[in-house]
Amino acid sequence: MSVSNKFLKQKSVGVIGVPFSGGQPRDGVDQGPLKIIEFGLLDQLKELDWQVKFDGHRDYTLMQPASDPPVGKLLNARYVSAVTESVATSVANHLKEGSLALTLGGDHSIALGTVSGTMSVHPDAGLIWVDAHADINTPETTESGNIHGCPVSFLLGIAGQIKEFSWVKPCLTPDRLVYIGLRDVDAGEKKILREHGIKAFSMHEVDKYGIAKVVEMAIEHISPNGSRPIHLSYDVDALDPSIAPSTGTPVRGGLTFREGHYICEAIHETGCLVAMDLMEVNPSLEDDHAVFQTVTVGCSLVRCAMGETLL
Repeated sequence: MSVSNKFLKQKSVGVIGVPFSGGQPRDGVDQGPLKIIEFGLLDQLKELDWQVKFDGHRDYTLMQPASDPPVGKLLNARYVSAVTESVATSVANHLKEGSLALTLGGDHSIALGTVSGTMSVHPDAGLIWVDAHADINTPETTESGNIHGCPVSFLLGIAGQIKEFSWVKPCLTPDRLVYIGLRDVDAGEKKILREHGIKAFSMHEVDKYGIAKVVEMAIEHISPNGSRPIHLSYDVDALDPSIAPSTGTPVRGGLTFREGHYICEAIHETGCLVAMDLMEVNPSLEDDHAVFQTVTVGCSLVRCAMGETLL
């Protein structure tokens, strides 16, 4: 089984299901990974000649502490910390074996664990964050206290000292982070992006340059000439709600079906992808048709990142 990826030892993928919703207030996003697996993703990856290792759906509710009062503004901090530390270990274990790590969420706070896990094995990796939101609020700038809006600040080491997250080491530098699809960014987050010189392609840039040029610039920024491994963290709310309606924080004016898929296709073509997150599919929102639409598009995004082509 040949592998065209310069950072993987074999064409194998470790799939980590993280049915977790503690980083935000809406129920149902913990059901996302179960639906994605139920819709046949594992067999779809096998049909693309991947050797698939599925960890199964761990019951993360067992990690929920009896008491978890707010830490400053942050909600469920101890629960989120315990789960994400566990996820970091799972991701790192697959990467150490030379497999690609595919994590199915759950809410985007999980990226605290996935990215930490990737950087522990590939410390120079670049992160492409595809999302309507920047998720770079700090414990000071967050208005809601929901940690799914904060993971990037912790990864960059700009969140300050929060003892509940002492395990999270600053593992990302601003030059190894790039955003695609932003269109709902808090004022505090805009300030952070500017101050740290973080490359961000909002929907304005997608409109201005076209998706192919945006993705080319994004990849060249974090992995010049294919020199670095790539971690892709993909929130389905990056897509327009007409494409992926069953998600907790939909924002109009998002990526089209093809734009969303092109990102994954182009990243696959680099031969540098070592880890991918697919986050924020919430099957409890909208009707059955919307759920079907969102889960199937989630599966197809993963397939494109794993080498499915139109011809």
